[in-house]
Amino acid sequence: MAHTEGKAPEDEKPLGFPILVGDIGGTNARFALVTGRDAETQFMPTVATADYATIDDAIGAVLRETSLHPVSAVLAIAGPVDGDEIPLTNCPWVVRPKGMPASVGIGDVVVLNDFEAQALAVVALGPEHMTKIGPGEPLKDAARVVLGPGTGLGVAGLVHALGRWIPVPGEGGHMDIGPRTAREEVIYRYLDRLEGRVSGEQILCGRGLVNAYRAVAAASGAIARYTLPAEITAAALSESDPIAEEAVDFFVACLARTAGDLALVFKSRGGVFLSGGIAQKIIPALQTGLFRAAFEDKAPHRTLMSTIPVYVITHPLAAVHGLAAFARRPERFGLETAGRRWSRA
Repeated sequence: MAHTEGKAPEDEKPLGFPILVGDIGGTNARFALVTGRDAETQFMPTVATADYATIDDAIGAVLRETSLHPVSAVLAIAGPVDGDEIPLTNCPWVVRPKGMPASVGIGDVVVLNDFEAQALAVVALGPEHMTKIGPGEPLKDAARVVLGPGTGLGVAGLVHALGRWIPVPGEGGHMDIGPRTAREEVIYRYLDRLEGRVSGEQILCGRGLVNAYRAVAAASGAIARYTLPAEITAAALSESDPIAEEAVDFFVACLARTAGDLALVFKSRGGVFLSGGIAQKIIPALQTGLFRAAFEDKAPHRTLMSTIPVYVITHPLAAVHGLAAFARRPERFGLETAGRRWSRA
């Protein structure tokens, strides 16, 4: 897009209100309307991605529930943003921003990665929407990390520079992850692998928890009774099934080590933030001490790790809040939209 002397580049112009914000995950799509810089966020119904053939169909259905029609949109999707056709990683939807003026009547669309939105939420939400896991206090304006086991495993960093918060998205959910104990070496023999390797997403997401549970059952010579992540966590937290309990403990230890690795990468003295429904559901398991022990077990940096706070984000619409914060005041964030913004000519 060409820039004209004396005029703001198209990708730097403020978005027009009302702005539709949407957190588009592999399973659910969550929407809200931002009608002005100081207006309250108007939350809209959450929809299941499986209920609609396309994202345009889902947006159309949501907008039929309101008399306000957005002129702009900020959408966060679970997948890399590259080109005019953007497929979601764990959903058959393809986002086509160029077609949205015709399909849903929105002529200015910004598309972000879903964990950029989670990173934005870290500074948009207050302490009332966090549950702290163990010791440590955040340093003001220090780097932060957010990771969330959900349909997949999302990861992003958040750094502060030149007076702005800058989200750093990536594919950290696909880092290799390995055993640390003799028992884990046995469990690893039974894990389903991806082309021979065990990445974070083979354990640290919904299907990964099922994978871990089946592996623990096989390693114990037991029958795997459950097929859904919610069944496994419920059985573990109620202490009604020792196989489920061990699987959740294994999940917690692996999540803690991955979170600790990322904390070292970013030196995130501002905190590590766990997002998503799975983390919220297993807070009691995260608070037993197992998580902190595994998180801090990073010799020779145990002392550093013990000072880094860890939080579970408990707000069910955290990413939507992050997107709304950006939509209201984009100048607060160092977020590049060139190549990720489509404006009607």
